[in-house]
Amino acid sequence: MSSSTPEDPNSGGEPDSTPGPDPDSTPALDSGGGVSPGDTPPAEGGLSGLSHQERGPTRWAHVVTLVATAVVVLAVAGFVAGHLLGLF
Repeated sequence: MSSSTPEDPNSGGEPDSTPGPDPDSTPALDSGGGVSPGDTPPAEGGLSGLSHQERGPTRWAHVVTLVATAVVVLAVAGFVAGHLLGLF
């Protein structure tokens, strides 16, 4: 007993693929396939102005980051120099 599935002409010959929406039964489509203005929601809500103002990082955060980076760079340079001089 074999089961056959009807093929959709829009599916490209693959019976298991999901067909696209039927333009004849899709509401609010213009004749060219576009959508009329006002039928879709805006791309973004525009709520960014409603939140509190965020401050940037404080000065001490920049200093800590700079000092930590300098310590790591100096440690790596020391290990490389020690390895080249045969100390390690």
